Amino acid sequence: MIGPVVTGEPVISPVMLIGQAPGDKEGPAGKPFAWTAGKTLFKWFDSIGLSEEQFRHRVYMTAVCRCFPGKKPRGGDRVPTHEEIEKCAQWMRVEFDLLQPKLIIPVGKLAITQFMEVNRLNDIIGHCHKLEINGSVTDTIPLSHPSGASTWHHTEPGKTLLQDALELIADHPAWRSLL
Repeated sequence: MIGPVVTGEPVISPVMLIGQAPGDKEGPAGKPFAWTAGKTLFKWFDSIGLSEEQFRHRVYMTAVCRCFPGKKPRGGDRVPTHEEIEKCAQWMRVEFDLLQPKLIIPVGKLAITQFMEVNRLNDIIGHCHKLEINGSVTDTIPLSHPSGASTWHHTEPGKTLLQDALELIADHPAWRSLL
């Protein structure tokens, strides 16, 4: 993993967004989702009531891994190893205990699989899942990764399922409390 550690603002929020790991641009920018995927992600959230600036000030943003995992030999970002994920997991457990979020938004398959088994994104995105995490029950509404490398949210049924997920988030009491 390549530092620095990248985190969102330390806000107390009923909503927690969990990304996969920062990309190579996020470290120098000093914030998560600071590049291309972030532009798409914040368009999604703007469509349901929060601009990027509002989102960053009102939603607790974290990630499965806190540092950039590096590039793959043939291009693209390397997927963190199980050991790297485990080393960062302790921080997320503490964050859950402190915040006890009412809504978790995992973004991308790596983040989603920390909470539930994923065979196909089509089976889990567009639905609200009740989970018990560290003794607290929370709602989890997963989103696909907004990366330009992913076409899932640009084609059917991904487009419709993404819209369904955003509507679920917009209607959730924890999200509405942020508006």
